[in-house]
Amino acid sequence: MALIPFLVDIFQDPIFSLVAILSAFGIGMLQGIILGRAMLVRFPRLQKNVKKVSFSLFVLFLANAILSVPRFASPEKIDFSSIPQAASTEELASIIFLIFGVNTGFLAVLAISVTIMTLVLLKMTHLRGIIKGFVLFFSLLILLLTGLSRFTDLTPSSFEVLLYFLYQLGLTIGILAGTVRKINPKK
Repeated sequence: MALIPFLVDIFQDPIFSLVAILSAFGIGMLQGIILGRAMLVRFPRLQKNVKKVSFSLFVLFLANAILSVPRFASPEKIDFSSIPQAASTEELASIIFLIFGVNTGFLAVLAISVTIMTLVLLKMTHLRGIIKGFVLFFSLLILLLTGLSRFTDLTPSSFEVLLYFLYQLGLTIGILAGTVRKINPKK
């Protein structure tokens, strides 16, 4: 069953599908541009090596997009009733790793690290008002949908996976677009 079952019928219409596709990509791209520009404003020393920083962030976020889509498409389900009572610290650590998805190796850790880095950057940058609300809302929405797919029996449909991929791709291209040019200081 899809993550958002009532939207499955709506997305059968090609117009709504096109709007959803463009919206997912556009929201990701706008969020990436906002975060990229905010990083350059917050950390002006990055502007000395803006091309290296831009390329590095692009590669990092592209790796995150590529690695997080398969985990979103077929998430490892977590059933709290089947988790035994932790008797030792090893079992407790194993349960924590399972919940956060770190037990699947280096690539999962990389994807989670990029997500955490994004949230930390959001906290450190000086975004205010509606812009901060926009970035925070969509970041939390993606986190909610990802958590919903891991902790319930719901599994994303192929169209929802496509939307997630386009959001991640838009975010990656937006980070590149937001960090590729230096910001002139305000006079």
